[in-house]
Amino acid sequence: MIALLQRVSEARVVVDGRVVGAIAAGLLVLVCAEREDDETRADALLAKLLGFRVFAEDPAVDPRGRMNRSLLDVGGGLLLVPQFTLAADTRSGTRPSFTPAAAPELGRRLFDHFVAQAARQVPVVQAGVFGADMKVHLVNDGPVTFWLQT
Repeated sequence: MIALLQRVSEARVVVDGRVVGAIAAGLLVLVCAEREDDETRADALLAKLLGFRVFAEDPAVDPRGRMNRSLLDVGGGLLLVPQFTLAADTRSGTRPSFTPAAAPELGRRLFDHFVAQAARQVPVVQAGVFGADMKVHLVNDGPVTFWLQT
């Protein structure tokens, strides 16, 4: 599984002119399942994501402003967006190959599992719509963007 996470001050996903998910400060995470992925890999990625320290410590505690706090530490929102193109093979040519991506049925199942597991651990979880034409709006805070893979 792949996650591209972005620390945001706000983010939302729009489908057919309607907001289907929105958060204030937190993480916008593009999520992709690959062919060999399963629920165990999804759970491992979620655990890493939720513990990943991408938020700065309070300046009174750490004047250097190092990223020492996780999403769970700061109580931020989590907006999960399915994004199969993260699995693209771009090593040759000028057209990406999506062979590494999970089949749609598996991708949907793992994305739904990921969202459900996240909702058990994070107070504010919102999600995009699998397979939909989504418009993603965000204000990247920093910018801070990381690629995670299991």
